[in-house]
Amino acid sequence: MGNREVVQVRELFTDARLVATRDLRIEARSRVLLNQVAPFALLVLVLFGFALDADQRTLRTFAPGLFWVAVLLAALLAVQRSTSLEHADDAHTGLRLSGMAPSSVFLGKAAAVFVQLIVLETLLTMGIVVLYGSEVDDPLLLVLTAAAAAVAVATTGTLYGALASGLGARETLLPILLLPVLAPVLIGATRSFDDALGAAAVDGWAWLGLLAVFGLVATVLGALAYGAMIED
Repeated sequence: MGNREVVQVRELFTDARLVATRDLRIEARSRVLLNQVAPFALLVLVLFGFALDADQRTLRTFAPGLFWVAVLLAALLAVQRSTSLEHADDAHTGLRLSGMAPSSVFLGKAAAVFVQLIVLETLLTMGIVVLYGSEVDDPLLLVLTAAAAAVAVATTGTLYGALASGLGARETLLPILLLPVLAPVLIGATRSFDDALGAAAVDGWAWLGLLAVFGLVATVLGALAYGAMIED
């Protein structure tokens, strides 16, 4: 790799960091994650607990699936929020005129959503421990699964958020477009958490590999296709 390529890569990640920092600062001021998204996700866990009307053993068995359903529903709100930021005061036009590469904008927005999802997953992990009595058998697998799934959801959500925005009516189209694509993530993360929480005898590390591959492919495709998605 020559000096020119090194400079381009450095600029790519520098611009991505600026976009991520901007989105996270807006989130820190608005507190949408802590005041709306996180309470909604925790409420989902509580409602599932009452709906099942089961003992602690049954709740621990279902905890991984309920956890990721709550994460996925809350992630839709986070992605919609991230997408709406680009349409506030025509900010997406300003980003294009700034000279930033579309891949930088994509990586920055995906990174901001990733950070929000990690915070959300941390809160929900404490929620299933308190509400469902879950016990962590493999902390490393749990952490890596949460990170890999967050990457997959953040990158895929950012890409499809741009697609839904380009088609119009993004609040309606985004769930329809995104949920079927994220089905493998939901399944893989649930099975991996089954192993990490001791809820079922499965090979969680194999499912973690699936999540990692999905996240890598989504990141590469998103970086390549994001520019076409945001064209007027």
